Amino acid sequence: MDASNFKSDLQKETQLSTLLDRLYHKHLRFYDFERISDLNLQLKGVDLIFTKKSDQKAFYIDEKAQLDYINDDLPTFAFELSYQKKGSLRQGWLFDPSKKTDFYALVTAIYSDEPQRYTSCKITMVNRANLLTFLKTKNLTQETLENYQKETNGKHGKFVLKELHSHQEGYLYSSTKNKVEKPLNLILKLDFLIENGIAKRLI
Repeated sequence: MDASNFKSDLQKETQLSTLLDRLYHKHLRFYDFERISDLNLQLKGVDLIFTKKSDQKAFYIDEKAQLDYINDDLPTFAFELSYQKKGSLRQGWLFDPSKKTDFYALVTAIYSDEPQRYTSCKITMVNRANLLTFLKTKNLTQETLENYQKETNGKHGKFVLKELHSHQEGYLYSSTKNKVEKPLNLILKLDFLIENGIAKRLI
């Protein structure tokens, strides 16, 4: 990624966090929240800490935003299984044991109705432990998905998984031609996660 792209991405993230903080203030009735600036914590999958007002229990939140799809409302979200950096294959964030994430805040349907400003979005909260347990019950473990990865053999595009209904539940997507880091993602339907009690719409 060159410097101009990095600066542009950073600007987008800053603009989005302004909107998100406003929405959290408005919709989080039972929680206080704190945005994290510590880089070490961010690298461990912690962008925010939600603290329950009643008992002060803290939850680590990793914000994931569809900033490549502004003014578009996708029904799916990409969960990263692997990516490439400096020619070597790295583990994606979904199964990474070093991550401290309790919940993903999936930010979708990001609309920009005014210049240089995001005006609305949807936020879906996903319980990470419940998601990993649910995938395991479907036999979609890290090992199973790594075997699928070998089958993709560096090819670009969508790959159907026998464990999921590709139109209603999810599939694999390998981005070897359109993204520098060539990520392999597990694409899951948000409604499918909500129906199975793994996700809940916050906004």
